[in-house]
Amino acid sequence: MRLAPLVLAGLALISAAACDDMESQPRQRAYTPKVGPADVPPGTVEFQARAPQAPPVTLGLIERGQDRYRVYCAPCHSELGDGRGMIVQRGFPAPPSFQGAPVRDASPQQLYDAISNGFGVMYPFADRVSPRDRWAIVAYIRALERSQDALPSDMASAGGAP
Repeated sequence: MRLAPLVLAGLALISAAACDDMESQPRQRAYTPKVGPADVPPGTVEFQARAPQAPPVTLGLIERGQDRYRVYCAPCHSELGDGRGMIVQRGFPAPPSFQGAPVRDASPQQLYDAISNGFGVMYPFADRVSPRDRWAIVAYIRALERSQDALPSDMASAGGAP
């Protein structure tokens, strides 16, 4: 019966002897650059160094953009793109309306860059939304802008109900 305390004491002694002084171990500081040669293979391109090309605008791309817009953009920008989404109604700063001149005058690449890198208080979505989905959102935003000024005659000419 006296064997169990001796075994436990022996295990404690062995584990204590195996431990090293943690203070003397080398460590890298959080904000210091890495030291040593860069092992970058030739022909390697930095992440997002190449500008992604806009795909051709199709109905499928716009529908995908609508789906992704509802997930990522509508909470702040709203379903209409007027900048009065649910988050804004809860006190978050209002984003610009898509109907305003600054957004309407922006190029598709500028909208893509705003989605990728953020703009104002909007945080970047590059790590959340794929490049193709970002272009789909841009296509949907352009369709959303046009829909706000649509006339009944536009619907008739498009094959819709007069």
